[in-house]
Amino acid sequence: MAEQQSPKSAGFRMPAEWAPHLRTWMMWPTREGFWPDMEETRRNYAAVAHAIREFEPLTMLVRPEDAAAAKSLLGSDIEILTSPIDDSWARDAGPCFLTNGKGGRVGVSFGFNAWGGKYQPFDGDDAVSDAILNAAEVPIFHSSLIAEGGGVSVDGEGTILTTGSCFPNANRNPGWSRDRIEQELKAMLGGDKVIWLPGNAEETETDGHVDGIATFVAPGVVLIEAEGPADHDWHSINVANITAMENQTDAKGRGITLVKIPDAASAVTSDPRFCRSYVNSYICNGGVVMPEYGIREDGLVREVFQELFPGRRVSLVPIPAIAIGGGGIHCITQQEPAA
Repeated sequence: MAEQQSPKSAGFRMPAEWAPHLRTWMMWPTREGFWPDMEETRRNYAAVAHAIREFEPLTMLVRPEDAAAAKSLLGSDIEILTSPIDDSWARDAGPCFLTNGKGGRVGVSFGFNAWGGKYQPFDGDDAVSDAILNAAEVPIFHSSLIAEGGGVSVDGEGTILTTGSCFPNANRNPGWSRDRIEQELKAMLGGDKVIWLPGNAEETETDGHVDGIATFVAPGVVLIEAEGPADHDWHSINVANITAMENQTDAKGRGITLVKIPDAASAVTSDPRFCRSYVNSYICNGGVVMPEYGIREDGLVREVFQELFPGRRVSLVPIPAIAIGGGGIHCITQQEPAA
């Protein structure tokens, strides 16, 4: 029996985030009871959307009943696609786009179960990948793996970065071995090597998505959360992830340089879900959009991004009413690469 074709066997690979984009996809906040102040959260989402729109086109998925109100905040330069969504995390519910270097594009639709069944309902979000890929008019590969885009980072050259606290979690993929998950990620994303970090089991919203811990910013270069002071809540977790990255090589056999940045530990909030990660920023055409917490670290991290991406403009956006939901700018965006 012939082996079923995968994106990898068909010659496709997920490009790095810094590769040229056709557009960005986002999802409008909807889940009642989740956001302390829904209107303020929507204003924060609109601010992120407008910051990205300065660099590239953007399409926002919006429930039909929210379309008019969303349009009033988003304006005429942001496209709206109506869809019966449940929540607002496009990185996780949305698809992964792949290209083949010959003008072809496909998309991967993983299963989505709201981070291990943490929120109900999630059937509308489970259908988001297909809705986006159909709107983008690209062929779809479906995977039976429960996975979220925030759980992977790729260098576009065959290396996939992920965490052991997330996809192998029994709330996602019971019965799947780590090896089987690794093989599926390679087949679906066009990867040759998977690097596993421990992750963060104490971050209970996503079970330790890699996009809050570490991310590729260039071939052979990974941006990673610094250890932080010894009394930092996640000091030992950060140390474990850094240790796991040290002396790693990528799919091409190159050593990997680590660039450490602090988190926003001094941002004042009483919500334990609050996302303090600067790693959770978004690279788009000609720009980097990062969170602004109103603290000293904002400027330090901005300088790091400017050094890493000298040809891009770094845009800071305050996101207190997004961070309180447990995610950041990377979590609410999903890139569609150019062919």
